[in-house]
Amino acid sequence: MSLTNETIQTQLEEKFADQVYAFSTETGMLSFESPAALNLKVMQYLFDELGFNFLTDLCGVNYPDNKDAELVVVYHLHNFVENIRLRLSVAVPMAKPDVFTASKLFEAANWMERETYDFFGINFIGHPNLKRILNVEEMDYFPMRKEFPLEDQTRIDKDDEMFGRG
Repeated sequence: MSLTNETIQTQLEEKFADQVYAFSTETGMLSFESPAALNLKVMQYLFDELGFNFLTDLCGVNYPDNKDAELVVVYHLHNFVENIRLRLSVAVPMAKPDVFTASKLFEAANWMERETYDFFGINFIGHPNLKRILNVEEMDYFPMRKEFPLEDQTRIDKDDEMFGRG
């Protein structure tokens, strides 16, 4: 049986019922969401039963207007045999940004999780070496969160006319 977006969705719904939701194929790639508590179980099922054994990408996204789901971890998985990809998203609140690490299942997740922690502050529970990878250890904030204005409004050394604003 060849895998299609429909068969993958059906198998996931049979296995996890309403714990997987928000299915979409707008871009041709199957996308869906799952609670953070189940991210490993869903990925383990995709790995063992459906052949998604390659983690293409893992990244973080900040949606500051989504109450109790401000931070999202996005996983892109690939099944080489069937040449099909999918996207799994897991949302967590900014107050408790905990997600289980995928580094035991996919070794490539190790550095991607460190980078996501470094820039978004998402805590990957069980990660073997979760520390900053690109920013200095002394940073007490996470620069990719949308908590700060894009420009320093108090600067007086820039001329707005040079930036097309005046």
